[in-house]
Amino acid sequence: MKLRGIIVLAVFVLFHTAVFSQIRVACVGNSITYGAGIKDRDVNSYPAQLGKILGTEWDVKNFGVSGATLLRKGDRPYWKQAALKNAISFNPNVVIIKLGTNDSKPQNWKFKNEYFADYVAMIDTFKALPAKPMVFVCYPVPSFPGNWGIRDSIIRVDILPQVKKVAKKTSSKIIDLYAALSGHADLFPDKIHPNADGAGIMAKVISENLLANKKAFLKKK
Repeated sequence: MKLRGIIVLAVFVLFHTAVFSQIRVACVGNSITYGAGIKDRDVNSYPAQLGKILGTEWDVKNFGVSGATLLRKGDRPYWKQAALKNAISFNPNVVIIKLGTNDSKPQNWKFKNEYFADYVAMIDTFKALPAKPMVFVCYPVPSFPGNWGIRDSIIRVDILPQVKKVAKKTSSKIIDLYAALSGHADLFPDKIHPNADGAGIMAKVISENLLANKKAFLKKK
């Protein structure tokens, strides 16, 4: 019985050590991050597929909110969603921000002059966490050409350069999902949301960026 108890205790310790040493990844975003329109999104959304690719050493959580904007004055600011509080409470080691698609709508982009400052403020909010996370900002995926007021022309001409400036200002890493999904209109059934295969491409590109920078954010743990 003593031996059995020792074995059980050892397994318990190993399990908890593995859990608490995991690299926590917060996927912040809109419906594309959430996995809207994807069958079995809990398995096939990009965060879910990212978690599979990265394996048990990583703890990937989906904090996507359908319709969310980066702009504080947008019609559904991510700032006001419970998901942001949950992402902060998660105290991630890595934050992946994929917002901007809904900001391209006319009623939101009229506040375009505030996009840069709002984005910097969100990154600063995460960087102030105890874990001092590394932040990756994603270029939004393209739309073909768009729906629900979402405009690919605004994403391409206005939002991508803004994200680039934000990354430079905050020393954040850029993940180019726009280029990765360009030319793949067949993977966007409603012209806005990628299907499971499209989400798989996102997961692959993001995983490559995370793994390439793994040593950098492990030093912060």
